[in-house]
Amino acid sequence: MVKSGTIILNTAARFLMPLQLMFSIFLLLRGHDEPGGGFIAGLVAAGAFTLYLLAFGVSATKEVLRMVDPRDLIGVGLLLGMISVVPAWFMGQPFLTAQWWTIPVIDFKASTPLIFDIGVYLAVLGAVIGMVMALMEVDKDEP
Repeated sequence: MVKSGTIILNTAARFLMPLQLMFSIFLLLRGHDEPGGGFIAGLVAAGAFTLYLLAFGVSATKEVLRMVDPRDLIGVGLLLGMISVVPAWFMGQPFLTAQWWTIPVIDFKASTPLIFDIGVYLAVLGAVIGMVMALMEVDKDEP
């Protein structure tokens, strides 16, 4: 059975988790023009939750997730990925053609590739967290 972490690991997890989550958002948003994107950003975010899980255990990590089941993250991610192809149909363009919209108040360019990347981000995050939590719970049940 894996025991919860030491004082050093607990302290590091508390400081590193928010930094890793902010870095994952940065990677997600810059992924269209430079290296990054939904997959690697999801892995970085999953690493943050895995570090927290190793330091504090499964129940504390579930409290941090605030009752969001990792399987729900996978489902929402897949749904967003599928929704991202629909705007091209409404514009009379070929399947999977990227669409761009400017949000004037904050001068932000939203796009269907960003929606797709967010879907990939959520699917990867849910899959990795779900697997790690399942492994930790199985390990907890063994003598």
